[in-house]
Amino acid sequence: MIITSKDNDKIREIKKLKQKKYRKNKYIVEGTRMVEEAINENVDIELIVVRSGFYVEFDFSKYNSIEVTEKIFNELTDVVSPQGILAIINKKIGNDIIDTTDEYIIALDGIQDPGNLGTIIRTADAAGLKQIIISKDTVDAYSPKVVRSTMGAIYRVSIIEVDSLSDTLNKLKNKGFQVVTTQLDTDKSIYDIDYSKKVVVIGNEANGVTEDVKRIADINVKIPMIGRTESLNASVATSIMIYEYVRQKLQS
Repeated sequence: MIITSKDNDKIREIKKLKQKKYRKNKYIVEGTRMVEEAINENVDIELIVVRSGFYVEFDFSKYNSIEVTEKIFNELTDVVSPQGILAIINKKIGNDIIDTTDEYIIALDGIQDPGNLGTIIRTADAAGLKQIIISKDTVDAYSPKVVRSTMGAIYRVSIIEVDSLSDTLNKLKNKGFQVVTTQLDTDKSIYDIDYSKKVVVIGNEANGVTEDVKRIADINVKIPMIGRTESLNASVATSIMIYEYVRQKLQS
């Protein structure tokens, strides 16, 4: 049966997921690649929604699914020119627990741009990192724009939102971690330190890390720049910091 009414209970529930307050336990992914990768990664898929007449090559018959009209699908999607498939994903249980056995953790302090956050998550996944800590005022990691830009990395990297980033960093320091921030007013380069047992904090695009985090930091470093540009995009800076850790790991 094809669902044709926007007042259908399932349709109402899916539409709610466009708002952050309803995404506490689940979120939407869109497009053939994202849904197929969710299946391949064995994530917890609650429901698959297919636009009537849309064909995919992979098999999703073992999952709960519904078929909807094009008009209804367009009300569910966040994309201007959508493909005809999306899925509702249940977040992993225990996704809010920091794994302190990791030797390198990225923490984000007020990142606001969805594209930046998505790129950071994707880069972390490429480097084999399994978790990212984000402050409460960081953009929602499960918003459609962020999820799309992760290109599937969202399935593999735990996003841990904390009420107080400074309190969390202090707890990690008690576990033997050192807190690293990027600052312009320091002589220490990112290439001057060892990245084992470190939490690297990346600050807001406009204002950098908060004063509370600055006071907590054990080490301040800067990314050397020999050109005239004085600052880098937050996702680019994070990628450079992550791959200095990767370089050191490969050489150890």
